[in-house]
Amino acid sequence: MKLTSKQRNVLESAREFIEKKEENPTSYKLHKYLENEGVKDSLKSMMQVIEALEKKDLIKRDGSKKIYLVENDNYANMGSIFSIPVYGLASCGEALAYAQDNVDGYLQISKNLFRKSKPAKLFAVKALGDSMDKDNIGDGDYAIFEKYEGQADLEGKIVVAVINGMATIKKYKKVGRGVIGLFPNSHNKTHQPIFISTADSILIAGVFKKSLPVKYVSL
Repeated sequence: MKLTSKQRNVLESAREFIEKKEENPTSYKLHKYLENEGVKDSLKSMMQVIEALEKKDLIKRDGSKKIYLVENDNYANMGSIFSIPVYGLASCGEALAYAQDNVDGYLQISKNLFRKSKPAKLFAVKALGDSMDKDNIGDGDYAIFEKYEGQADLEGKIVVAVINGMATIKKYKKVGRGVIGLFPNSHNKTHQPIFISTADSILIAGVFKKSLPVKYVSL
């Protein structure tokens, strides 16, 4: 079944909305969601696309106009799928081994999940532990990062930091006087920050983009 690029984008965005927010959107909510993602289009145009998808039996709407996806074997949008490498393990507790040249596998991901990122700059690590669960990075999830190339300000951002060959996922903050703090954000109060000097050997491998619960992805 052939779809226009706009129809593919709306369909994949509806899937992303449902998976991320665990609810079914109305056309209005989906329109606002796409606006927040940087997609500028009118609500009228959105409604026309949704009606077209409904006629193709790819979605359905209930009495409250909420959108539900219809699993349809006639539609497979493999052109919107790309692969990103999975590099080892990164702990949300104590740092674990990480090897950038050791690819453990690949994730198949929709381009619509990362419209503002270049696929070649994305990579994933398997998150272990619960020290970042307040940021929806759970034990066993795949955390997706964009390779850090030294230009962007890291203050307050979630990063995967590699210290002496060991990787950890934490929030980056400058404490002052040459000290950097890597802070957890967890419901579990036993987790403590890691403090390092700006003179220490530390690699910021990537900046966090999105967490994909393991039930939604496959290697």
